[in-house]
Amino acid sequence: MTRILGAVLAGGRSRRFGSDKALAVFDGTTLIDHALAALAAQCDAVLVCGRSGPGSIADRPTPDLGPLGGLNAALHHAAANGFTAVISAPCDMPILPADLVARLQAAGSTSFVTATPVIGLWPARLADELDLHLAEGGDRSMWRWTARVAALPVTIDGLANVNTPDDLARLRR
Repeated sequence: MTRILGAVLAGGRSRRFGSDKALAVFDGTTLIDHALAALAAQCDAVLVCGRSGPGSIADRPTPDLGPLGGLNAALHHAAANGFTAVISAPCDMPILPADLVARLQAAGSTSFVTATPVIGLWPARLADELDLHLAEGGDRSMWRWTARVAALPVTIDGLANVNTPDDLARLRR
């Protein structure tokens, strides 16, 4: 049986936004809560990576590794708790397709969204591989990770990424 863990990656510093963008409000709800709700509707369980508090886990092995630190924490949590795979999404994309999981699964067991590889489907068995990748140092980009694990690209148009207050203002319009 396939069990999917939804992981909202929220460990960034929000430098371009100027304040904690995960807590910025869009349509009466914080960006992080939008992301959690979108994944909760499609996954067996959800958690937040890179923050403290209930329902959250710390990046692994340390903070400040970018999205891969959060993904690594999620993969290890998934492997230790009987999940087959992780669907990752950033906290700053409040509008995710209702069929995101199905679209990623249709592409293959390891897949990502071409416009933003932070959104992806990652088998829990990749946890040790990501540990190794991070230990090797060097390029910690999501693009490098997708190449290393031969993840398959999925095109999903119309995703809005909120990096600045102006991005949020445009989304509100």
